[in-house]
Amino acid sequence: MYQYNYADQTLVEERVAQFRDQTERFLAGELPEEQFLPLRLQNGLYIQRYAPMLRIAVPYGLLATYQLRKLAEITRKYDKGYGHFTTRTNMQLNWPKLEEVPDILAELASVQMHSIQTSGNCIRNTTTDPYAGIHKEEIADPRPYCEIIRQWSTFHPEFAFLPRKFKIAVIGTAKDRAATQVHDIGLHLKKNEAGELGFEVIVGGGLGRTPVIGKTINTFLPRQHLLSYLDAILRVYNLHGRRDNKFKARIKILVDSMGGPAFAKLVDAEWEANIKDGPLTLTDANFDKASSYFTEPDYLSFDALQVQSDLQQQLEADKDFANWYQQNTVAHKIAGYRAVVISLKAGLVDGRYVPSGDITESQMDALADLADEHSFGELRGTYQQNLVFADVQTNRLYELWQQLAALHLARPNINTLTDMIVCPGWDFCSLANATTHNIAEQIEKQFNDLDYLYDLGEIRLNMSGCMNACAHHHTGDIGILGVDKKGEYWYQISLGGNSSNDAKLGKILGKAVPTDAVATTIQKIIDVYLEQRVSNDNDVEGFGELIDRIGIAPFKEKVYG
Repeated sequence: MYQYNYADQTLVEERVAQFRDQTERFLAGELPEEQFLPLRLQNGLYIQRYAPMLRIAVPYGLLATYQLRKLAEITRKYDKGYGHFTTRTNMQLNWPKLEEVPDILAELASVQMHSIQTSGNCIRNTTTDPYAGIHKEEIADPRPYCEIIRQWSTFHPEFAFLPRKFKIAVIGTAKDRAATQVHDIGLHLKKNEAGELGFEVIVGGGLGRTPVIGKTINTFLPRQHLLSYLDAILRVYNLHGRRDNKFKARIKILVDSMGGPAFAKLVDAEWEANIKDGPLTLTDANFDKASSYFTEPDYLSFDALQVQSDLQQQLEADKDFANWYQQNTVAHKIAGYRAVVISLKAGLVDGRYVPSGDITESQMDALADLADEHSFGELRGTYQQNLVFADVQTNRLYELWQQLAALHLARPNINTLTDMIVCPGWDFCSLANATTHNIAEQIEKQFNDLDYLYDLGEIRLNMSGCMNACAHHHTGDIGILGVDKKGEYWYQISLGGNSSNDAKLGKILGKAVPTDAVATTIQKIIDVYLEQRVSNDNDVEGFGELIDRIGIAPFKEKVYG
């Protein structure tokens, strides 16, 4: 993974000192709130319902174990002993004290971390596939390109005050695991007929109160033009994006209003006239340097037949392990290794609901030890608010499973209904209209049988507490949106969304349902799926496939009569 150079470290430490001075002046009454607001946002600091919230950047989801240990230490020392992973693979602290935030930033800087550009109208943390560099179907590793984008976008003087926030995602496989089509820019690595690397460029995706699927404006951009073309897109957006209404200021509104071809024409004109083949043109030396930050670890060689034989015996001897292996591990490009997904969706532990994406300081410390032992000292965050060990020896999976189970981090529910993406909702967020954790707990209790969940197959349930859609409810197979009706919490349900290759927005089922009816309503929806799905000896019709075939009318009839 990328290591800071002297300039990086100096820059981050200078930013800490700068913000310390700004915070001290604000607390002393020397800096008005309206002037402090943009300064704290530039450092990832929000003010939520009960306390400040600090969002810590985890570039393209990669964490070294020494960084995770520092996060554990920070949550013990400055917060309430836990952190929360988001869909952008960042970590949020929900309870820091304002006067201690500069100390937190200084601690982060000591392990090459920061909170810069995790909020505000700037280019946010670039995200990617959690299996980048290790998936056997990968065209090319997207991480070097993410790092190139990170270096270009950090403190970019022209794009520090865009009309609104801006998010970029990059993938290197045909399958999209990073929700690229609902980003401001989605980049898909591809090869042309000559075998040259480049990108399909998708622009104008986004969710929130006006959800839009992005539009392809360039089917193949040669990779040497990556930064100059991104620069052209941002220039056009900066010039033409609306600033009079924040609800209409995202690039998705601009692209949707003028149409993809017209927007592409503006970008091409700006690019051709002012930027193409200029100083931003990348060279082989640039790519080689970026790639050098992501070298392969020292993989071992194994007797494949013996490893498979031993694994098969373990799977046959222990059903719980077999479930976990099936749901929580992913094939690796190197024989004898697999990627392991660590579920941060523990659900109910000793009768207490654990919110999606939450992890305690003791779990962080323990995971750091396990990553050193099993995965070359690195972890990865995922879009689904889980974590990944990318490089686990197959012959040590059983041992790792037992260790994770002792930490309540081995729930075998990845890609099932209970692998929910859930925002913190009204329990924390000042923007939320309704609570979410109580609804997630309700759903957990309704769907607590693993065999039943496995029979349902892959179903994505996403729940947001407001129209800002931090949990991407629009793209869930089942989406839940909390709304406020005269001081009471109600929940609007949508069906048929998708954030992967066939990206689409869910359709609203009907009127919102009250708090105590959400789980039973989901059960009715699932009942229709079980009644209507088609299966044969080789395949079972998926939830999204059924909705594509029959629409939402049968579900609506079941729920509302």
